[in-house]
Amino acid sequence: MRVPGYLLRHRITVEPYLGVSAYGPRYGPKVEDVPALVDETIKRVRDATGAEVTSTAQIIAAPDLNCPTGSRITLPDGRTTTALTVAHHTAPGLPVPASTEVSCE
Repeated sequence: MRVPGYLLRHRITVEPYLGVSAYGPRYGPKVEDVPALVDETIKRVRDATGAEVTSTAQIIAAPDLNCPTGSRITLPDGRTTTALTVAHHTAPGLPVPASTEVSCE
């Protein structure tokens, strides 16, 4: 079971992080109009290195969202941010919707 589409009221743009090149970070093609639920709350989270960082926005989206850590995200208000952590939530056999949760810088 997936997170119901009617709960994903916002639209975001995601540029998937591809890695670093000689010219800096590389991003994949923009994916626009991605359905999501955005909560702009300040929280402390741990990034991929284990360091404690501040997240200013949290996003819930479909479980197949392609958004690796480091991806560039444009929020509904036009602010551009970076994905700090990405968590894929699944519960096979339980009546809980599968989703992807992204904590943003």
